[in-house]
Amino acid sequence: MTDILLVDDEKSVSSTISMFLKKEGYRVEESSSGKEAVEKLKTKFFDLVITDLKMKPIDGLQVLRETKNINPLTEVIVMTGFGTVESGVEAMRLGAYDYIQKPFDKEEFVILVGKALERKQLLTEVEHLQEELKEKYRFENIVGNSNEMMDVFSMAIKVAPTDSTVLISGESGTGKELVARAVHINSRRKNRSFITINCGALPENLQESELFGHVRGAFTGAIRDKRGLFQEANGGTLFLDEVGETAPSTQVKILRFLQDGEIRRVGENDPIYVDVRLLAATNQDLEKAIEEGRFREDLYYRLNVIPIHMPPLRKRRDDIPLLISYFLEKNVTQKKKKIDQVSPDAMKILTGYHWPGNVRELENVLERAVILTNRNVILPEDLPVSIREIQSAGQESDEDIGEKTLEDLEKHYILKALEKYGWNQKKVSDVLGISTTTLWRKLKSYGIEPKRKE
Repeated sequence: MTDILLVDDEKSVSSTISMFLKKEGYRVEESSSGKEAVEKLKTKFFDLVITDLKMKPIDGLQVLRETKNINPLTEVIVMTGFGTVESGVEAMRLGAYDYIQKPFDKEEFVILVGKALERKQLLTEVEHLQEELKEKYRFENIVGNSNEMMDVFSMAIKVAPTDSTVLISGESGTGKELVARAVHINSRRKNRSFITINCGALPENLQESELFGHVRGAFTGAIRDKRGLFQEANGGTLFLDEVGETAPSTQVKILRFLQDGEIRRVGENDPIYVDVRLLAATNQDLEKAIEEGRFREDLYYRLNVIPIHMPPLRKRRDDIPLLISYFLEKNVTQKKKKIDQVSPDAMKILTGYHWPGNVRELENVLERAVILTNRNVILPEDLPVSIREIQSAGQESDEDIGEKTLEDLEKHYILKALEKYGWNQKKVSDVLGISTTTLWRKLKSYGIEPKRKE
């Protein structure tokens, strides 16, 4: 039920207002002075305060100030007498929802109270959402206590308060965007925009327009001026995922921004200065891309001011049980199911698997298991057949495993999956929790020639 605090030193007026508010279904407490009202505000939460303006020794404006100091989400309506409109306007400047002049129409007053409470509810929901986002992306919730992840946390915490450019490297699915968001949410720009774009998902001919904008007539189809993402992120943070996929002309413009803080829209020569912190990520070896002439060396050094490397899951196996516990609890809560644990046999499979799709693949597997199981424990049969078979096929003697590199094992796992699913690369990428592009790159790097599906 909604709680309203009514403050008026005229008992007859207070009783009348209180009576019809209660008839509307509100719970109302009365205070006969500003001092009494402030004391009540310190011990109880009220959704709305309705206060008279002219009171002594503490007037309505002081009650308003104290209300907002104690709980900023509590809305305030100020009741003013004849000739005190200016004070009502001052009250709104200090944070009141609105003011109403005595004597007032009962229906008008009830509508005003309803609107004030609607606004309070909206602000409460917004604050709750912001806290959820902050909780989701704070560093403590990037799960892991391995030495490799401690290095990531340490670097991210140090760099977050600065405006330094950060280059986050690592394989697909390791959590690069999660780190970028955490850096932003812990920076001075946390209340401004965080805009992300996957450069690899954009055709080369659209990259410049999306990032920097264009003017009308710049190219066929440019029927109006367009703001680019750099302008949209002004004052905040822009995250360029898969920055290694940018075209040479786009790289030149990014470099100019990093050097001078200016951008130029396509079809326009006038510079536009923007205040943007740039974070970038890549799953490529950019130094190799420089050697092959696909990436500018000067841009690489401008981006790589603060490097953060996200280790693949296979190199932080100590974190796997922690991640399993985290994703299990998360999915059990979301799916509203009662699952207590992962069985020892299932845990052995999960901790022994190679995880080519990294943390993202592990999360997908746990979500699937929670959805499909009808028990209160995750068993091996709740895990994908591909993982059980591939993991089983990879269980060799310690001597045999010791002679194989991690790349050999990954190649072996991918080949087994391809054979199982008739070389359907879309199906295999889904099963492994990686994109088809990543799978294609791995096949190319291992010299595996894709076969046509029968």
